Amino acid sequence: MVMKKSNKNKNIAGGRVHEYGNATRGETESWKKQKLVQIHQAFNSDPVDIETLRKAAVSDGGLLTNELRRKVWPKLLNINVYDLPHRPGRDVRENHKDYNQILLDVRRSMKRFPKGMPGSQRAVLQEQLTDIMLEVLRRNPQLHYYQGYHDVAVSLLLLVGERTAIAMLHTLSNHHLRDFMDPTMDRTKHILNYLMPILEQVDIELHDFLIRSEVGTIFALSWLITWYGHVLSEFRHTLRLYDFFLASHPLMPIYLAATIVLHREKEVRRTECDMAMVHLLLSRIPQDLPYELLIGQAQALFDRYPPPLLAKRAALQSRTSLSISTFQSFQRSTLHQRPDSVLRRITREGGCSASRRGERCPTSAFRHRGGPVGDQVHEWAVPGFITLQKEAVREPLGGLASTVSGWLCLWEDFSINMFLLRIMSLL
Repeated sequence: MVMKKSNKNKNIAGGRVHEYGNATRGETESWKKQKLVQIHQAFNSDPVDIETLRKAAVSDGGLLTNELRRKVWPKLLNINVYDLPHRPGRDVRENHKDYNQILLDVRRSMKRFPKGMPGSQRAVLQEQLTDIMLEVLRRNPQLHYYQGYHDVAVSLLLLVGERTAIAMLHTLSNHHLRDFMDPTMDRTKHILNYLMPILEQVDIELHDFLIRSEVGTIFALSWLITWYGHVLSEFRHTLRLYDFFLASHPLMPIYLAATIVLHREKEVRRTECDMAMVHLLLSRIPQDLPYELLIGQAQALFDRYPPPLLAKRAALQSRTSLSISTFQSFQRSTLHQRPDSVLRRITREGGCSASRRGERCPTSAFRHRGGPVGDQVHEWAVPGFITLQKEAVREPLGGLASTVSGWLCLWEDFSINMFLLRIMSLL
């Protein structure tokens, strides 16, 4: 049954938890504090309350801060930050069939780095970006590099650092991004083919206009395969969408594409019904889109028209998608994770046992590299955020911790209530 156009906004925009535009500053601050408490309680539960973290990542504001993203993103992908892959060696570049293409794409990625970043720092990150992708491809010979993969990788690198980015990209490449990493584009086209059926359910007139224009779905290709990282100018918007996608079904970027097209319905209908003209309009995403509203609408569309329903109505075969067919088992695998405080203790105890055997303690190696996850946090990645390193300098720990790494290990021993009070005082 096709939804009538007059009911479009009512049906796909409803059910929002909170809208910034309808709240006073005091109400917004209170809501943010409450959400921070919920996120930290879920993060520190044993087992970790993944469902609450997913809901937080999807609902208004997402994960709120980049500090929380660095903690929660790995949990959403079932990654233990105390058991990360080693940094790639130089041999990762030897005799790799995709090395030259990756190098070209990385060199063209300058706009993805923050404005004003010193060239020397950007050069280091570009070297890491190259190695991250090569390392994941080396570990997974069944995967094939595609242009746009670097846009996902750089978004991860800028937020979580090299080693965590390798672990996250490895998981995403075998699940959410898997259909894009075939030797052909058949499965990628299959994912794109969900777009028109969604539009048909919501706005039949707009759908028919697009069909008559013969524009197809190629305008949304870069949105899909880069998780919008290639087309958004502000990194904060990219991070917000990554909150959403990391917590959602692999098809969610297509549902978001549908909401963007629906949001621009009047512009589209005013355009000449010509393939070139419509493609030109749609391929350029406005930079002032109401992202929170569109995220809510995409989730509502997903709930109302889930992939199996669309596949049945549009004669699409969901089993041809590896991302879709493995999603439920992947989601189940994330449900029994231990909180970081427990993982840190297990790692420390294992390290002490290793030390007694005359081996190197892994915990010391993590500390030496700058914290429990062994990754450098790039404070210039997102302007205005307070890094862990800066916060460590401000925190009056006295003789308990004379170094940043010491603070990073000690702070997880504080009670959750004291930590939440500290978070609230920063707002």
